[in-house]
Amino acid sequence: MRFFFIICAVVFVLSACNKNVVYSEYKKIDENKGWPAKERIAFSTTIKDTNQRYNVYINVRNAESYPFKNLFLFLHTTYPNQSVSVDTVECILADEQGRWLGSGMGDLFDNAILLKKNTRFKQAGSYTFSFEQAMRYGNKNEIDPLPFILDMGITIEKSPEN
Repeated sequence: MRFFFIICAVVFVLSACNKNVVYSEYKKIDENKGWPAKERIAFSTTIKDTNQRYNVYINVRNAESYPFKNLFLFLHTTYPNQSVSVDTVECILADEQGRWLGSGMGDLFDNAILLKKNTRFKQAGSYTFSFEQAMRYGNKNEIDPLPFILDMGITIEKSPEN
C-alpha cells in the first residue's frame, strides 16, 4: 500500500510540472472488490477555450495479475448543453506476447492511451467523462467485477500542434 502512495506522488509531481496539462485526475478502484460492470467512474472539468486544440488521454493503472491484454470501456461524455455521447473504446495494455506496454514499477503498470489527438471542444463549459468497464469473456457474461484494474484517470492537455 505504501508503494502505491509513492507512485501516486511521483505521478502527481510529474504531471504538475507539465504546463500544458489542463486537467488530470485519477480515481482509485477498490482492489479487494474489483470494478463492477455497472459502476461508472466519472471526471468533470470545465473547458473555457474552444479555439485551443487538446490531446485527451485515458489513464489506466493495472496490476501484473490483470488477466487480459486489453480493456474495453464505454465512455459516456456529457457536454455543457447536457447532450450525451457514448463510445466504445479499446485500451491495449499488453502486446501479443503478453508484455505490458505501460511504464511500470514492481507489479503495477501505468498506461496513457491517446483517446483524441489535436481536437477541439466545440462548447465552452462543464464536461463530464465517465468510464464503465465493458469486458466480455467467451460465452460467459460480463467479467463482474473486473479484477486488477486499480485506477482510472483522464488527462487533457494543450496540444503542442496548435
